[in-house]
Amino acid sequence: MRIIALVPGGISEQILFFPTLEDLKKQYPKAAIDVMIEPRAKAAYRVCPYVNEVLVFDYRDRNGLADYLNLLGIIRDREYDMALSLSQRWTIGLLLWLNGIPIRIGYKNNASWFLSDSVPLKSEQYAAHKYHDLLQALGIQSSCPELKVTLPKEDIDWAEAEQKRLDIEESGYILLYDGFEGGDNTYPVAKWRKIVEDLQQKQPNLPIVLLRDSENERWVATTIEDRPNLKVVSPPDLGKLAAIVAGANLMLCTDSVPMHLSVAVGTYTIALFGSTDATKLLPPNSERSIGIQSPTKKVADIEPETILQQIWRG
Repeated sequence: MRIIALVPGGISEQILFFPTLEDLKKQYPKAAIDVMIEPRAKAAYRVCPYVNEVLVFDYRDRNGLADYLNLLGIIRDREYDMALSLSQRWTIGLLLWLNGIPIRIGYKNNASWFLSDSVPLKSEQYAAHKYHDLLQALGIQSSCPELKVTLPKEDIDWAEAEQKRLDIEESGYILLYDGFEGGDNTYPVAKWRKIVEDLQQKQPNLPIVLLRDSENERWVATTIEDRPNLKVVSPPDLGKLAAIVAGANLMLCTDSVPMHLSVAVGTYTIALFGSTDATKLLPPNSERSIGIQSPTKKVADIEPETILQQIWRG
């Protein structure tokens, strides 16, 4: 049996889809499961053991007839028995129908007549649960598994070497991450510094490590000014990022890919939300992941005292 899942979106959306893939593989252990994703999301599947092949299609692009005909050929060549589609575009549903895939599952909408089975779209719930609802069309009524990832050994080895380099392998550490340069979902450096000062005052022997990537180099550079005791780590890929997050005592971050990885590896997570909704992006009733929602939909308006209260509440 061969199954394809069409999953638009970035890395975060893929990670949130992992529980659905896990349950699908559990239900059909001998099936080959492929995913059709956007180019920007390919890195996610380094830490997902359930997928056979990763195919690429830019759902966001202004695709013409030639692009859709090419996609039609790619899908037809693999002779899929089942398709799960998170895309609500009628063109994608039409392509699946034209390919003659017997089981075509998606969300109910105005174009769902191209599907063989459809489920209601409950967009108000945690996104991983929303995706998992698709399996109801297959009679799978199990609860959505917890978010989890699988870490390659080389990535664990890299993280251990970095912990040794930073001299944090024995003490543990707190990770901080802000992945945005401006906008409603970035937190001011001045407020980050207040949090750092309080952490260092109350836990002087617990190192603070900043996560650096291509999106937040300016934030890192500004935050560490005149603070030589702050440490910096720069994971080169998603697996190594997950591994370094897995070793932390606490992750404090904005809504981001590292946030989802932190939830997936079981690190205690406090995440700041502005225009995005914490209830849709963090698992409900979790004791290890806390979302702090800005009352103004701007992360910058969350007071440091509110964050520190959550950090020290235990």
